[in-house]
Amino acid sequence: MSSETHAQPELPDFDLIANLMVAEGVHVVSPSELHGLFSGHLAAGARLEPAVLLQGACDLMDVEALKHENSKILLLDLYQQSLAMLEAPELIFELCVADEDQSLAQRAESLGQWCQGFLSGFGLYGKHTDKTLSREAKEALADLNQIAQIVAGVEEDDGSENDLMEVEEYVRMVVLMLFAECNKAEPPADNNSPQTTVH
Repeated sequence: MSSETHAQPELPDFDLIANLMVAEGVHVVSPSELHGLFSGHLAAGARLEPAVLLQGACDLMDVEALKHENSKILLLDLYQQSLAMLEAPELIFELCVADEDQSLAQRAESLGQWCQGFLSGFGLYGKHTDKTLSREAKEALADLNQIAQIVAGVEEDDGSENDLMEVEEYVRMVVLMLFAECNKAEPPADNNSPQTTVH
């Protein structure tokens, strides 16, 4: 196999985003929910301008505006890397959720928050009520809604560990399926204005 010709997209670290939120005075939202929101936008077919994206993140985090320039850069990177992962043919998309260092209960809660964020982002574009959505996609969204109700209190054992990993993998595949269904190439619309640059 030849050496890779381009770097694989990679999500910013969960803890890095958590630190950003602390620096911005955010206490009500987790990095999981924020990444879920961005992923929901993208899966629904939305492509947000940087200013709109950052405003949506501020709304979710319940802050007027981001105080630090590096916060904006990190959030835009999270969005761009997520899009690159969703578009990659190798199905490398990842969920930004709490890692193995955290307790099983925290990781389960983190996955639930990710699903909540995803459903919010996806729902903003009315896609969940879209008549053109396949039955399979609608069932998958209903499943995500169930998973979003996950609450802390999971038993710490190998069985639960495996269950959580299976659920996480299922969520990952659902997102890729929804992205594929809602991001089919369409005839150019009149909103294909040139990409604006970030200042």
